[in-house]
Amino acid sequence: MSYCTLAPGHPVHGPYHDREYGFPTRDERVLFERLVLEINQAGLSWLTILQKRENFRAAFDHFDAERVARYGARERSRLLGDAGIVRNRLKIAAAIENARRIVDLRREHGSFANWLDARHQLGKPEWIKLFKRVFVFTGGEITGEFLLSTGYLPGAHEESCPTFRQIARLRPPWMWAAGRA
Repeated sequence: MSYCTLAPGHPVHGPYHDREYGFPTRDERVLFERLVLEINQAGLSWLTILQKRENFRAAFDHFDAERVARYGARERSRLLGDAGIVRNRLKIAAAIENARRIVDLRREHGSFANWLDARHQLGKPEWIKLFKRVFVFTGGEITGEFLLSTGYLPGAHEESCPTFRQIARLRPPWMWAAGRA
């Protein structure tokens, strides 16, 4: 069953499917949030992550990568004790390290979005290899879902889904690569 079939009408999945999933974004906080949430979803349901989303926002300073990149032992300890998020040492460490790497990408490319945009033509296998080199805790599933959810890979929605048509009007990066934009 596809997300386009499952999500509509669901109190949590529905709004995410209809207003966020697959929509292109250049918002740096949203991009960092999606990466952190996808990493935390590993081994858990997406519903669990969406239900904890506001807790993640509060715990990670509203996904301000500059602030998260400066987290030290005190913040790690605070996060490990926060029952409102996923308290996994490796996932917390990955969020902090990936914030640092995003800050570095911003210095080199002006923004995380610019870095992603410059690679819009990549296929999923190339994206996965790149993410494994640049970030931590980003395997194929995490990378793929991050890129689907932010408009860099096609396939977030079925073409018959009304949300697909909304997204197509926004000309996401995957459409640039396909020559459809």
